[in-house]
Amino acid sequence: MRVLVVEDDPKIASFVTKGLKQSGFAVDQAADGEQGLAYAVGTAYDAVVADIMLPKLAGLQLVQRLRTSGSQVPVLFLSAKATVEDRVRGLQAGGDDYLTKPFAFSELLARVQALIRRSTQAVETSSVTAGDVTLNLLTRAVTRAGEVVELQPREFSLLEYLLRHAGRTVTKTMILEHVWDYSFDPQTNVVDVLVHRLRAKVDPDRRRLQTIRGVGYVFRPV
Repeated sequence: MRVLVVEDDPKIASFVTKGLKQSGFAVDQAADGEQGLAYAVGTAYDAVVADIMLPKLAGLQLVQRLRTSGSQVPVLFLSAKATVEDRVRGLQAGGDDYLTKPFAFSELLARVQALIRRSTQAVETSSVTAGDVTLNLLTRAVTRAGEVVELQPREFSLLEYLLRHAGRTVTKTMILEHVWDYSFDPQTNVVDVLVHRLRAKVDPDRRRLQTIRGVGYVFRPV
């Protein structure tokens, strides 16, 4: 899953970005509203975390322009303003949720995960299952046929993306867009390497994670 963080406070931006990355998300970061809008319009994000008070373009206007462009990406507003009126303005501008500062990262993470589940029309649950593979979104535990599988954060993120699209082919470009941020080198074989590592852990008999030559990959529940 790929998230955009638009926050001009360096400490808060670093705190949120680091936490999301450690939780397995690919994260892009923008320091002002104009840059955030450019990112959000040009990239397929699963969620946006945006401060209300931003330089160059305020968070409310950023989201209003996003909605005008047709984007339905879920947005979580961050703000030091905690009145009911402020929250209402944020939601009326097109935001999907509102979190006041200071906040616990665990709450921000839970809210982002809930927004993504709702936007993908996934059942509100703490786990994702495809066949005999289950991924717990809260504990980050993975099991295959009842056996625990230890995954690194990027492997976990890739597996989550594949399970959410189980039975459907996903291209390498789709994987790059949702599992990596802008810091990766698209000319490398990072997708192939990550898929190889994940397959060795969750699909040693090569029945689940299949390669569609020249197209991408598909996770088939067994």
